[in-house]
Amino acid sequence: MNEIVLSGIRSTGNLHLGNYLGAVQNFVKMQHAGNCYFFIADYHSLTTHPTPEDHHKSVKQVLVEYLAAGIDPEISTLYIQSDVPEISELFLLLNMNAYLGELERTTSFKDKARKQPENVNAGLLTYPVLMAADILIHHADKVPVGKDQEQNLEMARKFARRYNNMYGVDYFKEPVAYNFDKELIKIPGLDGTGKMGKSEGNGIFLADDEKTIRKKIMRAVTDSGPTIENSKMSESVNNLFTILKIVSSADTVEFFTGKYKTCEIRYGDLKKQLAEDVIKIIAPINSRIKDIYSNDEYLSRVARMGAEKARTSAAKTLKEVREIIGIRKFY
Repeated sequence: MNEIVLSGIRSTGNLHLGNYLGAVQNFVKMQHAGNCYFFIADYHSLTTHPTPEDHHKSVKQVLVEYLAAGIDPEISTLYIQSDVPEISELFLLLNMNAYLGELERTTSFKDKARKQPENVNAGLLTYPVLMAADILIHHADKVPVGKDQEQNLEMARKFARRYNNMYGVDYFKEPVAYNFDKELIKIPGLDGTGKMGKSEGNGIFLADDEKTIRKKIMRAVTDSGPTIENSKMSESVNNLFTILKIVSSADTVEFFTGKYKTCEIRYGDLKKQLAEDVIKIIAPINSRIKDIYSNDEYLSRVARMGAEKARTSAAKTLKEVREIIGIRKFY
């Protein structure tokens, strides 16, 4: 593939199993087939965490986990959002053509405003514009996004069209959603509802050790068990089986599914097996996390190299955008 593919993740802490199975393992495969940009969205994280306890540590953790999961900075462009100031300037310019009404109507803004009524900041309102700047600065063709970000991607397409129409050019592409040529994996949380996430406190993280993984899974919400053969699973139990189908062998899934249908299921046995199968996936990554985290010289080189590569692309775009608008120096 010759298209530019871009994806980012906010720097609010550790990557969890859902991040890895739903996206990052696909990024690892993609980087060998196309021109990929992966970034750590530390500015975006400030919309919900304006006074982080340790911003730098959070960014470092995500950078380490990206690398440990298999992102190769020699092949891909892996960078930190705040290391590329051109993104901020494009964000400013796009904001001049973004309107209050359309921003207030976005689902992500309304959801966040409802969840954090004491912190409805301007950054939260203009989140889709910054996301558009992230995408358009590199002329991305494809953007892997989940359902919760589809509307924001459509906003990026709208801002690209608006810029082109306002200045009479055919400059920005209209990026499309990319789903790795298959249905996206959605990993449910361990609390019986919703998807796995850091803020929900229901996740298994790539940095978790084996003891922590076992403890989390053994505490996962279930029910009292089926009393009628072939009965419908509760949401909490169905969530465990969803994870099982993704991380375990077909024989294992068939065994526990059969036990459930005949009302012989022992949730303790199910959880023990699930924990071991999750550990098989996470343990090698966890080991690499420990090695990379202590190598500050390597991390510094990766961040610097990523910034240089990203800024080469971003600077060209910003120069052309300014020229099209008519922003020129008198000296």
